[in-house]
Amino acid sequence: MWRLIRNKIILPAVLAAVVATLLGVVAAKRAANWLLALTGLDKLVYSKPPVVVSVDKAKFADKLAATGYNFKANYAMIHGVRVHYVDEGPRDAKETLLCVHGEPSWSYLYRLMVPVFVAAGYRVVCPDFIGFGLSDKWTDIDRYTHERHVDTLLQLVDKLNLQNVTMVVQDWGGLTGLSSVKHYPERIARLVIMNTGLPPHGSIWSTPLSQTLAFLSWRTFCVAFPALPVRGVFKFALKRASDDVLDCYALPYPNAASKAGAAKWPLLVPITENMHVAKDMKATRQFLRTQWKKPVLVMFSTRDPITRGLDKFFLKLFQNNPHLAKPITVHKAGHFLQEDAGEEIANNIVRFIVNSQ
Repeated sequence: MWRLIRNKIILPAVLAAVVATLLGVVAAKRAANWLLALTGLDKLVYSKPPVVVSVDKAKFADKLAATGYNFKANYAMIHGVRVHYVDEGPRDAKETLLCVHGEPSWSYLYRLMVPVFVAAGYRVVCPDFIGFGLSDKWTDIDRYTHERHVDTLLQLVDKLNLQNVTMVVQDWGGLTGLSSVKHYPERIARLVIMNTGLPPHGSIWSTPLSQTLAFLSWRTFCVAFPALPVRGVFKFALKRASDDVLDCYALPYPNAASKAGAAKWPLLVPITENMHVAKDMKATRQFLRTQWKKPVLVMFSTRDPITRGLDKFFLKLFQNNPHLAKPITVHKAGHFLQEDAGEEIANNIVRFIVNSQ
């Protein structure tokens, strides 16, 4: 078996990498196609995937419920596919929490926080972006764009007619969620910003080397392994999560075709000002700096190698906002602080809402 794997997969892959270095991307693609045909793997690699992968929650609802994700599944049709969202608490609540996930997570990440918000009398909406969680997933990686993710969020807020919203963002949920605020500021009452950014934050050389290397390593990993090992990613990031929790994060991604959205998101992060998404990041920073005068809470954790220090960026961004709350540092929590300290940060958010009413 090892000899078969070596001769059929590893050696052709190494040869393709050498060709890529010598001849460039276009020629390398041709060489790779030739090598795949030579080994007979072209039929496996290029077998046409379905246009959309749909996930049936009922197949693993018991596993999700056993780890605290025991919420009714709701769906809205947006961009021709089903967008899943959690919608808990009274529909006529005076306050609504809109919790926006990042990469490669989904609404499961907020399961420890939802009960705290509902107990406080709030409505809680946690969507899964297209390509993530229980939402439908395009298998064509080119369908996933920053603009389409932002529009998905805008359409969902409109469909549910959400008002007086406290938006909670983390990771890519920050880039997407904060970008959406300028399109409907009248619906948003407060912002809670956790472990995220609005890149680029100056030149790549002005960012701490460890932080730059951490992100570039992650980006390179997603390029090299588009069939993202979701469970392995969370196992690396979550030091205290049980095997059952790690399994649940990966359950909605049954095959490689279902991971196109997760593979694409890191590639959309603008590293320099001339990258596509950088224009909207600049417009978002300008809007938040000059026009957003509503309450803001910045809450970062101490053990996040990706966004460590960016709390200072946001505090400077909002320094002229009279409703900027005292920042909160969450100790002994990593990048996914919702998992590491869910109840703690949920209670912090409840106090923030009460104090800013």
